Amino acid sequence: MEDSLDQIGREVIECRRCPRLVAYREAIARIKRRRFQDWDYWGRPVPGFGDPQARLLVVGLAPAAHGANRTGRMFTGDGSGDFLIAALYRAGFANQPTSTHREDGLALRDAYLTAVVRCAPPDNRPSREEQANCLPYLVRELRALPRVQVVVTLGQIATGGFLAALRVLGYDGPRPAFRHGAVYRLGSGWPTLITSYHPSRQNTQTGRLTSEMFDEIWALAKGFLQGGSAPPFLPPRCPLGGEGD
Repeated sequence: MEDSLDQIGREVIECRRCPRLVAYREAIARIKRRRFQDWDYWGRPVPGFGDPQARLLVVGLAPAAHGANRTGRMFTGDGSGDFLIAALYRAGFANQPTSTHREDGLALRDAYLTAVVRCAPPDNRPSREEQANCLPYLVRELRALPRVQVVVTLGQIATGGFLAALRVLGYDGPRPAFRHGAVYRLGSGWPTLITSYHPSRQNTQTGRLTSEMFDEIWALAKGFLQGGSAPPFLPPRCPLGGEGD
């Protein structure tokens, strides 16, 4: 029997596999940022969030130190989240254009948000070992999201982490190169992959990633879903669905 997303989320929240990340996320939660001094920081690993029947999966890098590490929800409370959720709203995947805290009423439609690392890393740079420690959670989420047809990865590390999870599930095709707006059909039984720049402030404030460029990513994803040309991720006869971790 496959894990439920709720079960995976509970295990993510309790995870302490990476001493460096545990120390950093908890220190940030104690020290806080001046303008968030009144907040009770989450300070724990952050589970995935969204529609459990999603056909669109969005994979990011990791929680932001004063974003999801503060609020406890993926892409919530920081500039990256503002940019992403507004774009998902314009594309019809979210019920509102803002993401500020866990009780703000945000609901995703046909979309699920996750990341390759679940704790805020120093300088947004998780080590290879830390990425490997988190990999089983992403593998399990993929198994628990059987309707996924399209995956959008945000940045090079997210793309590499997602492909590593596919390898665990049995994908043995070529490794797609990362570039913004690339589309890869990974083959029968696997989702269509779209790669995008991450909506970090470094990218959005410098114009490397504009709202128009980002909207094109979600228009591509929506087009595949509406056209039905992307196969379901794990069809009923696919042998991968019953494998253990």
